[in-house]
Amino acid sequence: MQYSLGIDAGGTYTDAVLIRNRNGKVVDRAKSLTTYPDLIMGIHNVLGLLNREYMENINLVSVSTTLSTNTLLEKTGASASLILIGDHPLERELAAENYVFIAGGHDQNGEELTPLDMKKVEEHIKKVQGNVSVFAVSAYFGTRNPEHELKVKDKILELTGKPVVCGHELSQELGAYERAVTALLNAQLIPVTTKFIRSVIHEIEKLGIQEKMLMLRCDGSVVNIEDALHRPIETIFSGPAASLVGASYLADQNTCAVMDVGGTSTDVSAIYKGLPELKTEGATVGGWKTRVKAIDMETSAMGGDSHIWVTKKSINIGPRRVIPLCVAATHHPHLIEILSKQAPTFRVMENENFQPTRFFMKSQPDHQYIDPQEKEILDLLDEQPVPIQTISHQLNGMPSANVLDSLVQKRLVQPIGFTPTDALHVLGDYTEWNVEASEKGAEMLSKLLRKDKIELCENIKEMFAKNMSRELIHFLLPDVNEKVIMDILNGKYPARLNLDIPVALVGGPVKAYVDEIQKILIADIKVPESFEVGNAVGALMGKGIKRVEIMIRPHSLQRPEEDFLVFAPGQRKQFKKYVDALDFARKTGEDTVKGYMNKCRIDSDRVKITFEKKTVVPDSWHHPPMETRLIVMGVGTPNIG
Repeated sequence: MQYSLGIDAGGTYTDAVLIRNRNGKVVDRAKSLTTYPDLIMGIHNVLGLLNREYMENINLVSVSTTLSTNTLLEKTGASASLILIGDHPLERELAAENYVFIAGGHDQNGEELTPLDMKKVEEHIKKVQGNVSVFAVSAYFGTRNPEHELKVKDKILELTGKPVVCGHELSQELGAYERAVTALLNAQLIPVTTKFIRSVIHEIEKLGIQEKMLMLRCDGSVVNIEDALHRPIETIFSGPAASLVGASYLADQNTCAVMDVGGTSTDVSAIYKGLPELKTEGATVGGWKTRVKAIDMETSAMGGDSHIWVTKKSINIGPRRVIPLCVAATHHPHLIEILSKQAPTFRVMENENFQPTRFFMKSQPDHQYIDPQEKEILDLLDEQPVPIQTISHQLNGMPSANVLDSLVQKRLVQPIGFTPTDALHVLGDYTEWNVEASEKGAEMLSKLLRKDKIELCENIKEMFAKNMSRELIHFLLPDVNEKVIMDILNGKYPARLNLDIPVALVGGPVKAYVDEIQKILIADIKVPESFEVGNAVGALMGKGIKRVEIMIRPHSLQRPEEDFLVFAPGQRKQFKKYVDALDFARKTGEDTVKGYMNKCRIDSDRVKITFEKKTVVPDSWHHPPMETRLIVMGVGTPNIG
C-alpha cells in the first residue's frame, strides 16, 4: 500500500498528514508548534508523531509554507543587487538600496536598441560583490529578447559564482517595473529558501524516503521542489493556497468559498470548478506589486492568537499576535501561580501592552543592535514569562510602549496575553491547552469591564464570528459598501445575507464558530473531517498547472504576409510563413507543459492540455493576424485517489 505525505509549515502550527493513494483517505495526521527562527525543528517534531508503519511506504511528499511571505513581510531576505538594463530610469521606488542602471535593452520586436554596456556591468559587479549575496537582472523588453539579461547573468556567475535571477525567467508579461521587483524579491528569497528546502529534503531522506518531492505554489499548483529553489517568489501565499485546495478536497466541493482561521490571520478565498480563482494582476506582498500569479484572497490580521485587550469600556481584538495564556502555561506551569497572585486591576489600560494579562519573555539571544532603553528592559527578562507589572515596578515607572513594540518586532521579546483561543477554553469549546490559565485571565479582564467571565468570553466569540462573516461577505461581494455589510451583520435591518455558495472552514478550532456564523448568515457551512490539517492536505492536492503564453506578430506591418516573430518563454524565433510560426508555437507550448509535468512526475495520462488562440484582426485586414496569442494550458492530477 502506497501513501503520500503532506507538510505545511504555518505561522503557528506545522501540520503533517498521510493519505492513502488508493482511495485518497486521510490515515494519519499530526500537529506541532512551528519553531522560530528554524522551521525545520517544527517539521522534525511533527514527522515524529506520525505512524512509522505508513512512513515506510511513501511515494510522494509535498510541502507548503509561509516562509517566503514572512521573509518579505519582515524584510529579512538576503542582501541583493538589482541590475536594470535600459535607457529610461524607473521613477518609482524599488525594494532595494543597491541597484544600478546599465545602457542596453531592446524594442518591442526584440531588436537591440542600445548596445549593452558590459564595462559598466563588470565595474558594478566588482564594486558590490563583497556586500551582496545574490543578484537580480531585468531589462526593458527582456521578455521579447533575453539576450542582454543572459549576458549579464553569465558575467555575474563568471566573476562571483553567486545566485542570479533574470526577469524573463519569472514572467513573460510586459511591465518593466513589476518584472524588476519580482526578480529582486525572488533573489532576496533564494538563500533562505535554499536552506529551508535543503533541510526538508535532508529530514525526509533521514526517514529513508527517497521519492519525489513537490512544493505548493501560490496559485494552488505544485512544482518540483528543486525548481522551487530557483523560483521561491512563486511560493508566497502558498499557505492560503494550500488551505483553499485542501478545504475543497476535504469538503468534496469543486466550487466553494474557504475560510482558513490560523493563529495569526484569517484568509478567505474561493475555488470554482476545481480551479482556484487567481488575481487578475500579480500578487502584492509587503507593499510591492509583482508579476507572480497568485490565488485571489483577502487576509485579515485576526486569528486565534490575536491579542485580546481591554479599555474601560471596550474589548479589542488584535491586530498583534501573542502566545495564548493557555499555551504559555502548558510550557511554563509557574505562569498559573503568577496569574493567581496578579492584582485584578491595572491603572493604565489604554494601550495593549499595559494589561493585567500581558507578559513578556526573552525569545533569543540579543545578537543585534539594541538601544539603551531596549537593553534596560531586556536585562529584566529571561526565558520565563514576566508580567508587565513586574517590569514597571523594577523600572520605577511604565516602560515605553514604543520600546516594547520594537523589542517584539526584532523578535528579541515574545509577548503573551489573552486571546480568542483562551476565550474558547473558558467556554469549553476547545480545550487543547491549559484551561485554568485561560480562566484566570478571563476573570481578571472581566472584572475590569464589570462582566461575568463567561459573558466576556461569549462577547469575544461573537465578535470573532462577526469579523469572520464580514471578511467572507467583503470577499464575495467586493462592490458592496462595507458600512452596508456591517449594518446588516449588526442587525440594523431585519435581514440576513443568504450565500448561494458553500463555505468550507479549516484550521484551528473553527467548529466552535459555526453556530455563531449561522446566526449572522444564511449559508451552507461545512467543517470537513481533518479540517485541522487542511493546509497539509492542500499541499498534496495541488494540481500540476502550467500556463504558457506565446505571441506571434509580423516583423513589419509593411510586409504583413511574410516574416513573423514568435516570442516564447526565454526565446525569440523568426519564420517566413505564419503557419510555420503557429506550428512552432503549438509545439513549443505543448513541450513546455509536458516538461513541467514530467518534473512534477505527473503521468502523461493524467494531464489534459488545451489550446486557446486569440487574434487581433482589424477591419478590412486581409492578411494573417496582426497579433496572435496562443495560450497553452496543462492541468495534471497527482497519482492520489
